[in-house]
Amino acid sequence: MPRQPRTGVDERILDAAAALFARHGFEQTSVKALADAVGLSKAGLLHHFPSKEALFEAAWEQSRVICRHVLELVSDLPAGPARERRSVELLTDYALDRPGMVSLLFRSMTAPGEDPQQAQDELLLNEMFVIDPATELPRAIRIVGALSAMAVLTLLANQEGDKTLWRPLILATCYDALGHREA
Repeated sequence: MPRQPRTGVDERILDAAAALFARHGFEQTSVKALADAVGLSKAGLLHHFPSKEALFEAAWEQSRVICRHVLELVSDLPAGPARERRSVELLTDYALDRPGMVSLLFRSMTAPGEDPQQAQDELLLNEMFVIDPATELPRAIRIVGALSAMAVLTLLANQEGDKTLWRPLILATCYDALGHREA
């Protein structure tokens, strides 16, 4: 069972690790690469997390916490555009603050089958958007398109450093992808 992260350093480590795991997968991500990403030695990193496996599990759990939190916040809204818009807003805000975590959460779409619990992540996203992908393929494609655009654009916003300017443009792009163009 992964331990709960301490604030600050552990959150920074988890987000950087999540980004690397999302980009390269577990097997292709080394402890040295993880340590380098957060400016620690391997020993320093292992002081915070005892193994690469423990760090991977903690990062996955934190990405699931984000997804469950968003689901909790939208669960009172009926299925439809308002719920989808609110889900995208919340996920975008998380992605702007913790881009690695959201990238890892969406890894289930880009690298299916890598983690045995990815099906759980997909179910959370399906529940968030109230969709059965098997019977609503066009809508499922729109949702994946919106989430993909959000993931890429929030990474760029973080890279550029002006998240405030990018946020409304990211949301408008996602709404358009969902078919809910802003008035």
